[in-house]
Amino acid sequence: MKLYEELKARGLIAQTTNEELISHMLNEEQITFYTGFDPTADSLHVGHFLVLTVMKRLQMAGHRPIALLGGGTTLVGDPTGKTDMRKMLTIEQIQSNADRFKEQMGRFIDFSDGKAIMVNNADWLCDLKYLEFLREIGVHFSVNRMLTAECFKSRLEKGLTFIEFNYMLMQSYDFLKLFETYGCRLECGGDDQWSNILGGTELVRRVHGEDVNGLTFTLLTTSEGKKMGKTEKGAVWLDPEKTTPYEFYQYWRNVRDDDVIRCLKMLTFMPLEEIAEYEGLEGQELNRAKSRLAYELTKLVHGEEEANKADEAAKSLFTSQSDSANMPSTDLTDADFTDGAIAALDLLVKCGLTPSKSEARRVVQQGGLVVNDEKVTDIAKTFTKDDFKDGKLIIKKGKKTFHRVNY
Repeated sequence: MKLYEELKARGLIAQTTNEELISHMLNEEQITFYTGFDPTADSLHVGHFLVLTVMKRLQMAGHRPIALLGGGTTLVGDPTGKTDMRKMLTIEQIQSNADRFKEQMGRFIDFSDGKAIMVNNADWLCDLKYLEFLREIGVHFSVNRMLTAECFKSRLEKGLTFIEFNYMLMQSYDFLKLFETYGCRLECGGDDQWSNILGGTELVRRVHGEDVNGLTFTLLTTSEGKKMGKTEKGAVWLDPEKTTPYEFYQYWRNVRDDDVIRCLKMLTFMPLEEIAEYEGLEGQELNRAKSRLAYELTKLVHGEEEANKADEAAKSLFTSQSDSANMPSTDLTDADFTDGAIAALDLLVKCGLTPSKSEARRVVQQGGLVVNDEKVTDIAKTFTKDDFKDGKLIIKKGKKTFHRVNY
């Protein structure tokens, strides 16, 4: 199966500016394409993960990726998908985040020997002269048309700042710059970037009379349309310090039945024929597909050794619950105890298993807490230091979340 057809078969392609031309470019040519990443946090997350795997697919097929770090655009802030203006970051924060992004991207994209390029749009955006930019670039944009873009429409009622209104011009200018410098002919991104991508293709056409193209990928959502990659503790990060390999594994092991096959197709590099063998599974049998999904994705992000550890820990927990070595864990000190005891509700919050004591109370009242194989039903339950067998407690929240507490 050719590359473009495989991307479609995996459900990855959302929109294209010219499907026939893009199909020919990806199947028959070797092109330079780019995807932008605004370093708004100190780690990439699951939302970036899908885009990185598609970039990897294109590179494996002989195309050259440009990973564009948005050191300049992050100073402005993308209004797409946001109900309020993004938090303004300092130049130092953005640079620090960008450095972390570089390190993580190297796990997916091969930057050796010119096989891929990494650039930062701060190199050209931060030196722009405002009046020249308005005269040379702003003249090509229709405000009326921009206001119909989905990324702006959702913000107009609550208020769209002028600085955010400039974001589309900045991203479009990136495409122009990369076209002129590297011969980049295709911009790729999540489907929420469609309006911004169209701005770039139109700008290149108006300035140079050349046709370049845009391709968006399906957003990673559940079967109910909710964005994937969120837990009670927040985003699922690719940084093992923020989301441990075990937690990362467990997130994918616990996806809904309706989502597992789609995730296998979109995110793993397993052959479609092999994935098809899982499609007929139902009920408990579908857990085999979930375990495979969790293993493959953990291996991609954290390496085979960490994937094996997480897989072994998960399997033993679902059987004997004896292996806690690779579980997420929390260390307690004497300061965490009051009169030699710690309340169950405080323990859940301390371990990050619930965001608040009120949520912890709900978990206990609904019978969702087991500590050292004993169900906890009393919201006033406390644990003394003597309850820590061999210096640890094993907490089970719900059916699938395990946590080790050390003292």
